[in-house]
Amino acid sequence: MSNLKKILSIDGGGIRGIIPGQIMVEMENEFGIKVSDYFDLITGTSTGGILACAYLIPDKNDPKKPKFTAEQVVGLYFERGGDIFDTTFFHKLRSMKGLLDEKYPDKGIKSALKEYFGEVWLKDLLKPTVITSYDIENRKGHFFYQHKAKNPAYNFKVKDVCRATSAAPTFFECARVKPEKPMKPKAGYALIDGGVFVNNPALVSYAEGRSIFTNKKGEDARAQDMKILSIGTGQSIQHYGYGKAKDWGMVQWVKPLIDIMMSGSAEVADYELGKIYGTVKNPNQYIRINGNLKETKVDPAMDCATDKNMQLLKVFGTAIFKKNKRAIGEWLEC
Repeated sequence: MSNLKKILSIDGGGIRGIIPGQIMVEMENEFGIKVSDYFDLITGTSTGGILACAYLIPDKNDPKKPKFTAEQVVGLYFERGGDIFDTTFFHKLRSMKGLLDEKYPDKGIKSALKEYFGEVWLKDLLKPTVITSYDIENRKGHFFYQHKAKNPAYNFKVKDVCRATSAAPTFFECARVKPEKPMKPKAGYALIDGGVFVNNPALVSYAEGRSIFTNKKGEDARAQDMKILSIGTGQSIQHYGYGKAKDWGMVQWVKPLIDIMMSGSAEVADYELGKIYGTVKNPNQYIRINGNLKETKVDPAMDCATDKNMQLLKVFGTAIFKKNKRAIGEWLEC
């Protein structure tokens, strides 16, 4: 059996989290692994952060085992997706459909996160975890670490971690979260979706793996000592022509800018890790699994949580797995 440390990284993408969620269902069924047992570190951004936490939340009756199967984790989207991306007529009117205020009130997402994660603390997750967000007051990335959360200053309720990492600008209001024991009285963090700077957290996975794992010689782990499975939520199909974009102002640029920023950062992380792992004996220790949304009838909007679209996303996730089954199998055998 390989001594390599095994890392899972999951992108952000709103309701499109069904795609990596379904890929993990297929992996569990096809290869007989359990996510929480197999991986040594799981990282996630936004919807990927929610997935990471859901895979590692402990069972109340047996804290050493996961509460949910991969199938049940995907069920979160189908059971609560419509509630999360739901709004009232009054809110639409008051916000002018998201132009003057967030598009969705956070009541739905808070309720869903509380239902699934209860009052569990970050330190209680089953494996080391890194969840991304961005601190808008201190203007820097904020990372939630399960493996540092024994210190109460770094320990947060899992529901708050998930609320912070998924606070996508224009969709939900920013989150104010507090650790178990703030460094300063009443101190907290004003956080938004980690996708604004690291929508693909695979490079974060690599950096954190180097800091927490060691090799046989007791040295900090290097690329050859780890293998990373990076899963996306579908490649963007949006294209922006010069003829239209050259005359756009602030309002017109908001949505395209978020889309370009998130997909661009994901592409950079993949490129850099490809170069890093190109230097090791087995470059396949790092693989990126994603699919082109242009090849489907899926609505790519991060908030399209209709029953039809969620089913299409699930089917697409299965199709991506089948297309990449051999590569995933070879990665598992590294």
